[in-house]
Amino acid sequence: MKEKRYHSVITFVIAFLIGIHWISAQKKEKKRTPNVIFIMADDLGPGMLSYYGQKYISTPNIDRLAKEGMVFNNSYSSTFCAPSRATFITGYNDCRNNKYVLTSGKGYKEVATNPTKEESVQNRINDAIGDEPDITYLPQIFKAAGYVTGEIGKLDYGFQTTTKQMNNHGWDYHYGYYDHIQCHGFYPMFLHENGKRITIPGNTHPDAAKTGETGSDEHEKARWDMNGKSVYSQDLFLNKLLEFIRNNKKQPFFLYHPTQLPHGPVAIPTIHPEVAFNDELSQLEKAYASMVKRLDDDLGVIMAELNGLGIAENTMIIFSSDNGHELYYDYKGKPTKPYKNMETGETFNNITDKFYSEIGGDIFDGNGGQAGLKRSNWNGGVKVPLFVYWPKKIKGGKISNQLVANYDFMATMADMLNVNIEEEKDGVSYKNILFKKNNSTKDGHSSIVFASFMGPALVTHDGWKLRYFAPSKIYQLYYLPDDYREKNDLSIKYPEKVNTLKNELLKKCDGNLENGWISYGRHFVTVD
Repeated sequence: MKEKRYHSVITFVIAFLIGIHWISAQKKEKKRTPNVIFIMADDLGPGMLSYYGQKYISTPNIDRLAKEGMVFNNSYSSTFCAPSRATFITGYNDCRNNKYVLTSGKGYKEVATNPTKEESVQNRINDAIGDEPDITYLPQIFKAAGYVTGEIGKLDYGFQTTTKQMNNHGWDYHYGYYDHIQCHGFYPMFLHENGKRITIPGNTHPDAAKTGETGSDEHEKARWDMNGKSVYSQDLFLNKLLEFIRNNKKQPFFLYHPTQLPHGPVAIPTIHPEVAFNDELSQLEKAYASMVKRLDDDLGVIMAELNGLGIAENTMIIFSSDNGHELYYDYKGKPTKPYKNMETGETFNNITDKFYSEIGGDIFDGNGGQAGLKRSNWNGGVKVPLFVYWPKKIKGGKISNQLVANYDFMATMADMLNVNIEEEKDGVSYKNILFKKNNSTKDGHSSIVFASFMGPALVTHDGWKLRYFAPSKIYQLYYLPDDYREKNDLSIKYPEKVNTLKNELLKKCDGNLENGWISYGRHFVTVD
């Protein structure tokens, strides 16, 4: 009898301890900070998403982030890839001086044919970069909060990078391209994983099989010639994304995926079934649409993996784009670059005449009816989708008109994770917008700026936009709430407003508007 009672007591004690451990684990899990996955599409204008009305393709997984999460309808990035990723990683706008170092590209092409040159190429790039500014980089925010950090896809910024630079930025793990020029091909001979050169068997093109951007017969033939193109880069990236998530499922992680999709030249192994038999689209347009579909499909795979691992509810997913829309699918009867007004046959002067989809030949209307494309300071070149999704934490269906910029993400994460940033960044946290019930715009920017190949521009929280066209030293003023398409220049009508915003723009450009006029000579360090 005593023995039986003894076993009963032991059993009770064990059960009690197991219960205490379970309760402790549950409390610990509830307190755990969220995993964060940031997917940055490449050259994806809002008009390419079915959430914003795209009629030729559907993007159900990306749309789900919007419908079940937070949508920022007044979100700006940069005018093209290299500065966009730099502002995202550094937290400074791209009209500032000496806040980051951007390099030229192409050096790694010689590594493809002669791997022994790897060390000398990296040394040349490191010499060109020199000592980077002593600032806080985005991955360091997460590391300070106890996260493991991972970057998979394109290099984090610039046109070339090195192992030294990636480590300096704070990446615990990185896999992908080190050369932005090679990113324009989708079948790399090699990639880098934590600094180690990884050969991709079956891919034999030193330029990663980059083809021409047009729909000419020559380029179409090269596009579908699969000789030496065994492994598609996005297949490699998706596998590594899933592997990173699985390896770090028990600890908080920040995973950044700057994808190539749907940047051109158009390249996809197969046409997606959804568009394969659409007679309204050319073969090249179907291929481009398939790249957008692949991006959406991969997001679906990632979300399914999070669910399967039981960590979906503790993972925040952010989706955006590095800049506004660009065209990579011109074909017979449509204009080639530089873009022309199809009604007049004239090149757009970008003062009184600017690109709109209906006169520029964009069947998809990728910029969502706005003026301009990538590289311009029209809104079509810089306004981007921004969706923030966190099940049961961020109320679904919320829409904010808060003025936000891509360099706000660092400030938001620092705010959310209680990490102090020593230097004064340009970004402003939108944490309160994410989690409070009202959508007041009083807590955000009074204005934001961005650079472009045409010059800098400034947008205010109440919708005024001052555009500086540097080649002609012209200022133009628009009131966006009433003029989404930037049709009506109000600079003559409101000269005082122009002068006020001029001073504000100049201040945000560190006193020199040339800082906001992008050219490779001024903004990029040449790697010999």
